[in-house]
Amino acid sequence: QVQLVESGGGLVQAGGSLRLSCAASPRTFSPYAMGWFRQAPGKEREFVAAIKWSIGSTFYADSVKGRFTISRDSAKNTVYLSMNSLKREDTADYYCASGADRSVLAPTQSTAFGSWGQGTQVTVSS
Repeated sequence: QVQLVESGGGLVQAGGSLRLSCAASPRTFSPYAMGWFRQAPGKEREFVAAIKWSIGSTFYADSVKGRFTISRDSAKNTVYLSMNSLKREDTADYYCASGADRSVLAPTQSTAFGSWGQGTQVTVSS
């Protein structure tokens, strides 16, 4: 059973940076893709970024392109989300997810991911 544990959230001023981490277990973990989603209060969960684990292809929501970077460290079974130039509208709970469906060409929908972490809160103040 895949377990995902996020960390790195917190309070940051607008224009600042944060890096989220998502550690996956077990050690034999080998997903097709890993992704980050977020959910702001009163809003639906939305796609942020994803990476295909073996080849490193990345996908981003338009709202974060150029500001956020997703990366992975296969040796540590960890995926990261580096967030720069944060805006108040980035405030949300951020969730890590893993997906095993290798038929998905662009893993940007939540349906492509079967395992989810508990989330980490990011608050951007003005």
